This record gives sequence, C-alpha cells and structure tokens, in this order.
Amino acid sequence: MSGSRSPARRIIGVETEYGITCAPVGDGPPPLDADHAARELFEPVVQRSRSSNVFTRGGARLYLDVGSHPEFATAECDRLEDLLAQDRAGELVMADLAQQANTRLTAAGVPGRIHLLKNNRDAEGNGFGCHENYLVRRRGDFWNDARTLVPHLVTRQILVGAGHIVSSDDARPTGTSPGGYVFSQRADQMWDAVSSATTRARPLINTRDEPHADAERYRRMHVIVGDSNIAQGSTLLKVAAMDLLLDYLESGGDLSDLALSDPMRAIRDTCHDLSGRALLERVDGRTITAVEMQAEHLERLRNHVAGDMELTDLHAAALDLWERGLEAVRLQEPERVATELDWAAKHQLVTRYCQRYGADLTDPRVTRLALAYHDVSPEQGLRQRLESAGMLRRFVDDEACQRAMSTPPASTRAHLRGAVVARAEDLRRDLTVDWVGIRLDDGASSTVTLNDPFCAADERIDALLESMEHSTTDLPTGV
Repeated sequence: MSGSRSPARRIIGVETEYGITCAPVGDGPPPLDADHAARELFEPVVQRSRSSNVFTRGGARLYLDVGSHPEFATAECDRLEDLLAQDRAGELVMADLAQQANTRLTAAGVPGRIHLLKNNRDAEGNGFGCHENYLVRRRGDFWNDARTLVPHLVTRQILVGAGHIVSSDDARPTGTSPGGYVFSQRADQMWDAVSSATTRARPLINTRDEPHADAERYRRMHVIVGDSNIAQGSTLLKVAAMDLLLDYLESGGDLSDLALSDPMRAIRDTCHDLSGRALLERVDGRTITAVEMQAEHLERLRNHVAGDMELTDLHAAALDLWERGLEAVRLQEPERVATELDWAAKHQLVTRYCQRYGADLTDPRVTRLALAYHDVSPEQGLRQRLESAGMLRRFVDDEACQRAMSTPPASTRAHLRGAVVARAEDLRRDLTVDWVGIRLDDGASSTVTLNDPFCAADERIDALLESMEHSTTDLPTGV
C-alpha cells in the first residue's frame, strides 16, 4: 500500500509468577509446603547452573521469585507471534519441571504431586502477578501519557480478565458475597494507579526506571495490573491493545479527557459487575460504564489505524476480538467469546458443570475445576484438552510454542543471548548473564554489554562464540 505505515516497532515482554502447591496423593496433609515444593521444582536447574536464576536457550529468564513463586519472563519480542509463543513456552517449561519433580517424589516415596497454577491467587487469598513490559522512547512527557492509560487498565478486565469465583478470603466491595463470579483475579489486589511500589501498595503501572536498555534513549512501561491468562486470545488482546494505544499516544493522540476521579474504586466496581454497566465517575463529573470506556478506546484506535496504517494479522485479530468481546458483555452473552477470552471460557465451564451436577459456585468441586483451568500440567490441567477439542482457540500453533522453549526471537537481542547460552550449555562453560550483559566466566573475558534490544547481530558476540569454540581450557561444569 503506497504511503502506508505499520505500528512502531516495540519490544514487549511478559513476566508470569506461578502458584505452586504439593497436593497429597490420598488422605493426609500436603507433604511439602510451597517453599520446599519450589526447591524441589528447581532442583535440576540448580544442579545444572548452581543457581535458581537462569536464562534459557530461548532467551527467556527462569527464576524463583520472592514468596516461593516460580517465574518465567519471556525474551524480548517485537512481534506478537513471538510473544504468544514465548508466553506459552513458559507454561511448557514449568510443566516439564513439574513432571520431573513428580517423578522424583514418586521414586522417593513422597505421597504428593506438585501443581503449577498460572493464576493470581492462592488458597488464602494472597496475590501474585503477571507483569507486562513495553519499551518506549524516553521523553519528558511520558508519565503524562502513561497516566492517561489508567482508565483503559481499570476497565480492560471486562475483556482480558481471567475470571474468578469470589471466596470468603477475598477482599471485596460491600455487598459482594462469596460464590459470585467476577471478571478479574487481580483487580481487588490493586491499591494505586501509578507508583514506584510493587507489593506494599500495588499500582496499575510501576514507575521504577529500569529500561534494561540504553537509558538515554529508552524507558520501560511496567504494567502490573494484569491477570495471568491461559487463553491465547486474552494474552493477544491484552498486549496488542497496549501496543496500539502506545502508538496512538506517541503519534499525538490524547486520552486525558477519559480520566477517572477514583480509579481504585472504579477497578473494583468494574470487576464485580458482569454487566459492564457499573457507573464510573470521571474527573469532569460525568459518568461512564466500563463497556463505554472500552468502546471509546477502541473507536479512537480504529480511527488511528484507518487509512495509512498497515496492521499485522494479529493486530487486526485483536481489534476484531476487542469489538466482539464488548458485544458479548453488552448483550450478556459470554458464549460469543468463550473460545477466546479467559473470563468467558471459565464462566462457561463452571456454569455448565453447575447445571449438570446441581452444584453452585461455592461447591468444592467447582473450585477444583476452576483451579484445573489454570493448572499447566498436561495431566491435571484443562488447557491442552480444551484447545484440542476446539474449545479454546490457538492463535499460534503448538510447534511454534515448542520451538520457543529453545529458540529465541530472531529479530531482537534475545537471539544473541540465546545463542551464547545454548553454546555454553553444549560446551559446559560458565556464563554470567542478565538482560543487558553477557560474560564468559573464564577469568579473562570482559562483559559484552548489549544496550540495544532491537539489535540481533553483534560482532562481539560472534567473537565470543568463536572463542568458546576454540578454547581448550578445562572449566567447571555449568552455565
């Protein structure tokens, strides 16, 4: 198309903390608490690397976070296809570690099985997160733009929330009873709109200035309000919408007129009203519903991309899903998007179970079913079966997700990191690796600093790989 342009190339990544539990086999209490289960899970990682914080051949980071949460941070991605594959690769890596751990537990006679849950709440109501990272150009007015994204982040849960059955342990608005179904697991855990805190007072957007890139050119927008998603459609819509909204703002667009007077009240009211019609008060004194707020964002993006913008297939699919998702909420017909969006898929699953067995949402069997939706193991989880049966739509196929476990995106810095990590593993060489730096631990090599996350070629990395090939030094085993 003559004169057409694409959305600005952007680095995107997702960090997902997983819940972990060791369920008893038979009667009795859990044989391992979360801390010991996590240590068992990471045993092969520590044996190989002498650390529970490693980078993988696929360019991703795998580590044990505070609170015994296994965490997988995707490699740097500049294509939505790569982001979806990398995110699913994290599930596959976690499932493989759990399978290995359960084999060891069985051999040791421990009557328990480790489960990894891609969700945001444990049995006591404690929360953990799924964080999104978007690289943006450094400019003085960035945080003004970022604050204008708060209304979108408050209300997007009606589309990309993971769905949640309210329990007696949940914090909830007055009048909301246990056993109700709401849009999001994460919304009630948030306490601020924009802040530098992460756990003490969780904000929607975290302001810590850690770009993991040239700090004079870039900064990172760190979004920590999102639910962990199982359905690829939810992940796609979540990140594609933010990508396009950032492009809109960077191109001179304005969202400031949509500001909410009390975002934290609005996020809770939105979460607990499946009709999408809860009235949210704006700074200008007018009110707007969550559906109307999302429709306004979508309309502005439709206008932004009309004419000269050439969208990728997945960006176009995300806009289509956005529109259909809003229609499903507006008409109260979640089945319209039950194969693509988590909250609707899980709602349909538990509703049909209750109808079939005469149960309600407080029934322990329904609780177990809802947890199984988030279990990433092929034996206990539902995702693989739902996708195989056509009940959850794949936007990126299994082969691409399997490849992403060991093959990084080819067009970003992750390609360089993955190549070095893979070669070091093959040659049994020790490395020190982080998002920006790579150093061969041979007592002589200096750190190679990779400040440009868009760069997938570097002569210094070529030289490092060549030196590893030709070295005859007998170094200790490890990565």
